[in-house]
Amino acid sequence: MISRRRFGASVALLLGTLAMPLLFAAETDEDARLDAFFESVFQRGLDRSPTRQSALGIRRDQDKWDDIGEARALESHELLKRDLSVLRSFDVAKLSPQARLSYRMFERSAERGIADFRWRDHDYAMTQMGGLHTRVPSTLTNSHPIATRADADAYIARVAGVGPLMAQAIAGLVRQEAKGIRPPRFVYAQVIGPCENMLKGAPFDAGVADSPILADFRAKVTKADFTDAERADLLARVTAALLGGFATGYRALIAHLRAAEAQADTIDGIWKLPDGQAYYEAQLESYTTLPLKAADVHELGLREVARIHDEMRAIMKRVGFAGNLQDFFAFMRSDPQFYHPDNDAGRAAYVAEANALLDEIRKRQSELFGVLPKAEVVVRPTEAWREKSAPKAQYRNPPQDGSSPGIFYINLADMKAQPRYQLAATLYHEAIPGHHVETCIAHEMTGLPKFRRFASIAAFSEGWGLYSERLPKEMGLYADPYSDFGRLSLELMRACRLVVDTGIHHIKWTRERATAYFDENMPSSHYDNQREIDRYIVIPGQATSYYVGMQKFLELRSRAKAKLGPAFDLRAFHDVALGAGPLPLPILDEQIAAWIAGGGKGRNA
Repeated sequence: MISRRRFGASVALLLGTLAMPLLFAAETDEDARLDAFFESVFQRGLDRSPTRQSALGIRRDQDKWDDIGEARALESHELLKRDLSVLRSFDVAKLSPQARLSYRMFERSAERGIADFRWRDHDYAMTQMGGLHTRVPSTLTNSHPIATRADADAYIARVAGVGPLMAQAIAGLVRQEAKGIRPPRFVYAQVIGPCENMLKGAPFDAGVADSPILADFRAKVTKADFTDAERADLLARVTAALLGGFATGYRALIAHLRAAEAQADTIDGIWKLPDGQAYYEAQLESYTTLPLKAADVHELGLREVARIHDEMRAIMKRVGFAGNLQDFFAFMRSDPQFYHPDNDAGRAAYVAEANALLDEIRKRQSELFGVLPKAEVVVRPTEAWREKSAPKAQYRNPPQDGSSPGIFYINLADMKAQPRYQLAATLYHEAIPGHHVETCIAHEMTGLPKFRRFASIAAFSEGWGLYSERLPKEMGLYADPYSDFGRLSLELMRACRLVVDTGIHHIKWTRERATAYFDENMPSSHYDNQREIDRYIVIPGQATSYYVGMQKFLELRSRAKAKLGPAFDLRAFHDVALGAGPLPLPILDEQIAAWIAGGGKGRNA
């Protein structure tokens, strides 16, 4: 799961030593007032974001898109400043401990949001990693079910509304470009490709298969309870909307991107942007939730890369491989035993293998947690229309209405890019015990304000994901040494990220030098390494959140084991760590310290 920006379990989930105060939190007037304030702010945010409503399974403004204009951004900024002022009118002394934590979380988020408003145009609006150009089809296909005529009408309205939506997006790009902010030139082709894919197939081309959106709409209305006449009418209307506003919007966007591509440079680091170094410092602190220095992050990466290389050499000896580490890397890249064929049968075999691994860890997840998510998770290949630019794997959380499960997406565009020895670690990271568990525990929780349950904190979530790759080894999984090598190769990638992210954006490495570093230190192919580096170029700082977050989880667990001794309970530790929703790392540290001070009692956080 890639966090782009910073920012039902029972009440017993919430903080061991704070559990009793929390039980009475709702009884205090100040707590109740604060909860009402948080709920009003959250609902206002939902009212202002129809796409967020859809992602959460709320069928309210299904016929609308978000307003992404500059006026709305300025208005949101003023609302946030007002929210912070209202928050500070509450009497903190009268709040319960858990309500005080919510107060601190909201205050921190608001302060960061206000401070970071100056950087609102520094985030590249559209890249190969995402943007409105992919959010539109993703919302329609993944978050817009059709069960009624109203659902279908709203879907058609959204398709037609892509025209004015893309006009707003283009205005935003123009505003960025006027400030000298545009991604490096190589990014444009990777954005234009998925846009063009939206306009391939029927009804844009005669006598061919349906385009992605028409295929999705047709499948949904076919499954729904409509008469043949109703289906024919709906298909005619969505066809007109696709040929109208949808095509107009995407064609205008493609034309703008082609013109902007000609003006783009080949400088990769964000140091090139106005106040670029200050922006990168803000990004590092935002994604890691810690005041880290780029130079220190770079050195940490170098040390960890060396350590992991030594562990890989131990595996090399275990399997009796003769040669150096680079020779072993070449062997792992090329030997056919590590890859499924690059055909339909190979893809089906890969999905079957993923499902078998998922079934295995699902049966044993109660060894790691006292509280388990209610929602299920399934394995799906990444949709064909976006697979060339999509990540190798990602997780999509289920909607709140329970209409569909969480999804572990695996990109099968190139089977040589998906070695079998990395599948287990990838699945553990994205599904169980990783993002699916972490996300759903928070979303299904009661007793917490929604802004905390649905918070996005990269260091917490991605740190948990990387930590989750290690847990199955402690359970006796990764018994095959090559699978354990796969686990180490993914940990190595996150350590290398510390080096290259800071290298590109702080030390001013080029794309070529960063790729060369990966080529020298990673077992992955040059093509895969290039794709990884391209990701770090367009989302500066995000790649550092994984390793920094994992180290914090490991540090806290080690501290708890040392201080609690025989009283330490791994399941309780995990329930505590996840039981207050996503947290900035310093606050997570405080919560675990409180749990330890209470003797590690209960599975609460």
